[in-house]
Amino acid sequence: MSTNRFAVIVAGGSGQRMGSETPKQFLMLNGKPILMHTIERFASIVPMPDIVLVLPQSQMDHWKNLCEELNFDIKLTLVAGGNTRYQSVKNGLTHIPSDNSLVAIHDGVRPFVSTQVIEQCYATATQKGSAIPVIKPVESVRLVQGNISKAFDRNSVLLVQTPQVFQSKLIKDCYNVPEQPFFTDDASVFESQGFAIHTVEGNRENIKITTPFDLLIAEMFISKK
Repeated sequence: MSTNRFAVIVAGGSGQRMGSETPKQFLMLNGKPILMHTIERFASIVPMPDIVLVLPQSQMDHWKNLCEELNFDIKLTLVAGGNTRYQSVKNGLTHIPSDNSLVAIHDGVRPFVSTQVIEQCYATATQKGSAIPVIKPVESVRLVQGNISKAFDRNSVLLVQTPQVFQSKLIKDCYNVPEQPFFTDDASVFESQGFAIHTVEGNRENIKITTPFDLLIAEMFISKK
């Protein structure tokens, strides 16, 4: 690995919420799997980061066959995932150097992240140690407390996306702690060790494709392109 920018792309979905026997990262979108679209986003920035792709061991042969069938030859390191997203990210991070490099951790089923957002996350993490893309909700928000819900100021709420970018040594150290139920993303792991999270503006198209409705939205995005 020759650059100081890395990307760990985690794709461990089963397709259960999609109602499909095919894992969601392998569902076809405009003639190729969602996962390939995602990888191409990172491969399109200059300089291209070194990419680590984390997949379940049971899906690796299928991925290799797809790459051969579709002539997909973007260079990357293939790593076996764990039983949880936390364990999969930790496995991916073992292939990232423990120095002042930057590592972006991204969901494999977010194929519409803009290159501008990726670059802004890297740039902010260079200066501040971390960067995550966020968007503001457009709907009204209510806070649930027990059986009661109350109106809540949506200006106090941010919706979190990926890639989440960190200085590699810091995030690797954070992933040495035992997994906790409140680790909902990489930022929560990083924050649990006393580090500050810095935000950049995300792009609304950067949806996580997990349901049939999400897939319909993705097909609409593709058709407009």
